[in-house]
Amino acid sequence: MKLGVFTVVLGDKSLEEACTYLESKGVQTVEIGCGGYPGTAHCNPEILLKDEAKRKEFKDTISRHNLEISALSCHCNPVHPNQETARRADAELTNAILLCEQLGIEILNTFSGCPGDSETSRKPNWVTCPWPEDFSEILDYQWNDVLIPYWQEKAAFARSHGVTKIAIEMHPGFCVYNTGTLLRLREAVGPEIGANFDPSHLIWQGMDPVRCIRELGKHHAIFHFHAKDTKIDTYNTAVNGVLDTTHYSDEANRSWIFRAVGYGSGYEFWRDVVSELRLAGYDHALSIEHEDSLMSGNEGLTKAIQCLKDVLFFEEKGGMFWA
Repeated sequence: MKLGVFTVVLGDKSLEEACTYLESKGVQTVEIGCGGYPGTAHCNPEILLKDEAKRKEFKDTISRHNLEISALSCHCNPVHPNQETARRADAELTNAILLCEQLGIEILNTFSGCPGDSETSRKPNWVTCPWPEDFSEILDYQWNDVLIPYWQEKAAFARSHGVTKIAIEMHPGFCVYNTGTLLRLREAVGPEIGANFDPSHLIWQGMDPVRCIRELGKHHAIFHFHAKDTKIDTYNTAVNGVLDTTHYSDEANRSWIFRAVGYGSGYEFWRDVVSELRLAGYDHALSIEHEDSLMSGNEGLTKAIQCLKDVLFFEEKGGMFWA
């Protein structure tokens, strides 16, 4: 396994400065945003696809600091009901796939997206219950008329350009948000669909990330991993539940907030996560995503890096000399 960082937290630094900083912290891999919500601070496909010299400079900067790219990330909503928004997101995904091809990267992280409730919708509609029947009808439209056809076509395009792993982040607000929906899309589309596994979004929904890893591992469906934690506020949750629309900045009144690794679930949890990942055959990056509003980016990364250094398996497992 390798210690990684999603570089969006260092978006105020140049790529050279970010890589220098991460190398000094002992980081081994970088996940780099190349469009959509992560932005293009360190990687702009519209520039890199057109300029071979710029691509070489990009790759050389990363390798010079003893880093590898774990994945490119283009989180967006390519099935948005607003056609212009969807078109722009699809174009960003296309460019991200083409850039992966040019850079020799097989993993692209993204979201499944979420359509509206009909062809005339203007905003996405995330359905969380099956009744009244209206909601089940919306789900049928979203999955069968929009989501599955879109990803069947996009996965085929990605495959033809050497991107064999579309790592969908299971995220509430989008159609793929838990283990079952991830596997549903994978079954409908093919083995190119897997998970960018982020436990922080699963914790607050009441899932056990360790068990989710085991289930997805049975299907060889974990392609990438986001190291991010969540802390449940038991008082606020007891009063209001976990479906919380309170702004992220109002930490004291939210049912849960994102935390740096080790500040939501503790070392024992992260040891179990790493062990389950090894059982599942995952031997790639654990990429720290900093979204802890109680810490600076520097302090959040520093503490998360130290925690993961203590729990990660960096060496191949040895032979069983005792058995």
